[in-house]
Amino acid sequence: MTINQWVRAFAGFFVLLSLALGVEGSPLFVSKNFLWFTAFVGANLFQSAFTGLCPLENILRKLGVPESAGGCR
Repeated sequence: MTINQWVRAFAGFFVLLSLALGVEGSPLFVSKNFLWFTAFVGANLFQSAFTGLCPLENILRKLGVPESAGGCR
């Protein structure tokens, strides 16, 4: 997986997890305050589209995750 794919996977996972923990109808409900984490992930994705600043991307780069897949997909 490439950095872009990992960032998408992490963002999707954390949005789903925070919704599961923050929505009252969920069997995993803990507190409505988990919805703030959903907003944080969305705001971070939004700002990174314009600024190029993504902390997870920097971490993944230092861990040696490839920037792009070699060859055709």
